[in-house]
Amino acid sequence: MDGTLSPQSAPYVRVIDLETSDRDATRGGIVEIGWQDVAHAPDGWQLADSPRARLTHPGGPIAPWTTSIHHITDQDVRDAPSIATIAPDILRPPARPLAFAAHRASFEQGWLRAHLPPTLMAGTGWICTYKCALRLWPDEPGHSNQGLRYSRRPAGLETHLGNPAHRAGPDAYVTAHHLRDMLALASIEDLLQWSRQPALLVKVPHGPLRGRRIRGLATDDLDRLLAAPHPPGPDLAFTLRLERARRAMPDGIPALTRQPSLPFPPG
Repeated sequence: MDGTLSPQSAPYVRVIDLETSDRDATRGGIVEIGWQDVAHAPDGWQLADSPRARLTHPGGPIAPWTTSIHHITDQDVRDAPSIATIAPDILRPPARPLAFAAHRASFEQGWLRAHLPPTLMAGTGWICTYKCALRLWPDEPGHSNQGLRYSRRPAGLETHLGNPAHRAGPDAYVTAHHLRDMLALASIEDLLQWSRQPALLVKVPHGPLRGRRIRGLATDDLDRLLAAPHPPGPDLAFTLRLERARRAMPDGIPALTRQPSLPFPPG
């Protein structure tokens, strides 16, 4: 661990991770919630305390395909409380977090909104560490939570606390290390701003140009992708338009890409 800071005595961000019983919140429920705090100390951001997790009853059976991922069974959650019972202590503690965070935060947000009163999450923004990783570390081979764990090897990450993968406590612990390292490079305001926008992709995710770096595409390729009969999707469309705009600016603004007011990745 980085230290023994308590979020009760320091500003902090709470990382949230969920495991669920089915593919989407209209068919399933939450079977586990994990959280890990990242607190601000005099010498920078550090993990506070240890990762925590609670099993929760999803309100119905767990689909076999989800059990095959997280290995949580119906028997495991038979006597567990509902997410609505334990969520208030986690999402609205006496010392409120500056923000929540999750890797691909739209997943956690969507499930929590579907199963909890809206007041529980009102007034606190969410940082998506996936979107922020694309901005801050565009040259990583991949940007999944576990992929970044093994490519970046965050300092202080203890293997036994980060395992097993696809359990809420260990996954929140791994995400918290990425968040800590991001907060050494950008402010909470930057991370929240990037998280509100579509993902700024590094590579083309599908089609004939799949896997090609978007910064390396010819301008004609950018225009063809934007004009394709099938819409490119919000993340790819956002990225293509910003890359097109970047090329139209004087000198491609190479020295200004790290300014938080400009939605382009560093590099």
